[in-house]
Amino acid sequence: MVVPILRTRNSIRRDAQARLEEACGLAEAIQLEVVLAQAPRVARPRAATLFGTGAVEALKAEFEDRRVDVVVVDGTLTPIQQRNLELAWRCKVIDRTGLILEIFGARARTREGSLQVELAALSYQRSRLVRSWTHLERQRGGFGFLGGPGETQIEADRRQIDTRIARIKADLENVARTRGLHRAARRRVPVSVVALVGYTNAGKSTLFNLLTHAKVPADDTLFATLDPTMRGVQLPSGRKIILSDTVGFVSDLPTGLVAAFRATLEEVLSADLVVHVRDIAHADSEAQKKDVEDVLRDLGLETEESGAPIEALNKIDLLEPAQREAVIARAGRNPNLAAVSALTGEGSDALLQAMDRRLAAGRRVYHYSLGPADGAAMAWLYEHGEVVERTEAADGGVRLSVGLGPADAERFGHHYGGVTEHARGQRAAQ
Repeated sequence: MVVPILRTRNSIRRDAQARLEEACGLAEAIQLEVVLAQAPRVARPRAATLFGTGAVEALKAEFEDRRVDVVVVDGTLTPIQQRNLELAWRCKVIDRTGLILEIFGARARTREGSLQVELAALSYQRSRLVRSWTHLERQRGGFGFLGGPGETQIEADRRQIDTRIARIKADLENVARTRGLHRAARRRVPVSVVALVGYTNAGKSTLFNLLTHAKVPADDTLFATLDPTMRGVQLPSGRKIILSDTVGFVSDLPTGLVAAFRATLEEVLSADLVVHVRDIAHADSEAQKKDVEDVLRDLGLETEESGAPIEALNKIDLLEPAQREAVIARAGRNPNLAAVSALTGEGSDALLQAMDRRLAAGRRVYHYSLGPADGAAMAWLYEHGEVVERTEAADGGVRLSVGLGPADAERFGHHYGGVTEHARGQRAAQ
């Protein structure tokens, strides 16, 4: 395991030891045994090998002594750098993108997940065909139906990959279309969606299991969750929501992976509320927060001011007593923070209350006229809104003034279109 420390904004922001530990965790996630882990500083990246000549030779000696079979470079390698390092070190070399793709390939459980991983892997492999076929100097002659005389093996492989990529993209477009229909259907059902997001291994799945009483796999490994899961939860006010557990993010997440998993990540964009689960006990917690916000911003999600996610400051059980009290006090002063322990359950009620408050924020008072046969609509309004005034009508119906959020008002209109909304009033009191 080699973690080059480059003078970039991200490397300055992140602790070198924490980066090394994360890289080792990524390798161990696919059962690689880490026998050597180093973090050499690279003052000036070399185009041919990334590392300087002296560093390459020194590392070669270390690898030979330990009989290393695979070297993971926790960074981005060009195809030429990867090839040259393999020739110099006489072993298999993979970079961070390749390692994450291996993990995702091992963890994909659904057809959608497998397609997304394959798309990212093919895009990655396409750029490395030159490295794969450097031993093949000859051209493969052929007839017209074999691709044309003089077509190189690289060109043939590239064409096959492009064909497969086009087919996968078409399949994923169908997946995205189906997800869109499901989201539209959920919009017609009177239930808000709350998405859990966060850095990998921040405890999202453990928190998800705590709040929903589900049994989603929640191992202490990176990228334990790849396919999204949804379950119902009842908030303290009685409001029912759907809680969604999503794939974890990671620093320097390959662009190809973000694009490939866009169909899954769109579930986050369509959520009524996002909860950012943070490992507050991690040495790089602030840097991890910034990495997650960068990905959310790239997806088009507002991360500041009124659109900011709720932050669940998880793993307070791992903090020293003084640190723990400081985090709890900090959360007590900010309505968008909740100090929790997904393992012990501490703070989970405060987190649910914070969700309740945010979903209720921005409510306006809507006035509805309901007839004697609109009992189901009346029950819905009492369950999901705040009834501030009720007037009995002469025809046996009622007129209700109800505090509702815009999303809930839209859902009510879809679900009970026959009910008359005769006026809109002021913003509901918070």
